Amino acid sequence: MARTRRSQPAARSSARQPAESAEKRLTVAVASLIREEGGHVAVAVDDLTTGAQAAYGGTEEFVTASIVKVDILATLLYQLQQNGQTLTTQEQELATTMIENSDNDSASDLYDVVNGAEGIDNADRAFGLRETTVGTDGYWGLTTTTVDDQIRLLRLVFTGPSVLSSASRDYVQDLMSQVEADQRWGVPAAADPGTAFMVKNGWLPNPSLWEINSIGEIVHDHQRMLIAVLSDDNASEDSGISAVEVVAAKAADAVANPG
Repeated sequence: MARTRRSQPAARSSARQPAESAEKRLTVAVASLIREEGGHVAVAVDDLTTGAQAAYGGTEEFVTASIVKVDILATLLYQLQQNGQTLTTQEQELATTMIENSDNDSASDLYDVVNGAEGIDNADRAFGLRETTVGTDGYWGLTTTTVDDQIRLLRLVFTGPSVLSSASRDYVQDLMSQVEADQRWGVPAAADPGTAFMVKNGWLPNPSLWEINSIGEIVHDHQRMLIAVLSDDNASEDSGISAVEVVAAKAADAVANPG
């Protein structure tokens, strides 16, 4: 697969305070680490407790792998809302295995249910996702996105007001809170011990170097946070997971603590 042309990581401003200082703190915390990783990692944090937001490499594009399954489910729920319908028993079963077990067959079935890339792209416009391009012809795992867009998607799922109803948001959150034990890595590494977290991870050899991604909600230093970490060109799955976890922890700490 041809690599996406990358822009240089740049600070992004926000009207909410203390976003600017959080941006600087996050950059100091992760820039050298990400350079050591070859620059192929991006991270964004939205502290829902304080309102601070920050990103490093916010608009860099990465292949999603299985984190797009959250977008597929959000699209399905949004379409059902628009039509005044609810999930069928079969759709519930597919949604559960798609999120909790990251089952690819279930994702493919629901991708078809929502009318594939066209259906998800239409929903993404309603969701405010501006930097996500859905994989076509059934290749949903080759969707491209940015950490900025993944934070927008997480806000849609975890905060209001939202085009998703509270019942739809609760449904996605419940599934993300129950992923199987061997998939509870990534952003949960930044969570306070003993606290609940919600996560969806993605991993894909592309073709031999690994895409490793993690998105979710955690509590860090008693502050509720949304975090997205995307990475590629990892030498192995394990090394990619390690890099994502270190970056998530450093980013969360930087945003949570003004110093």
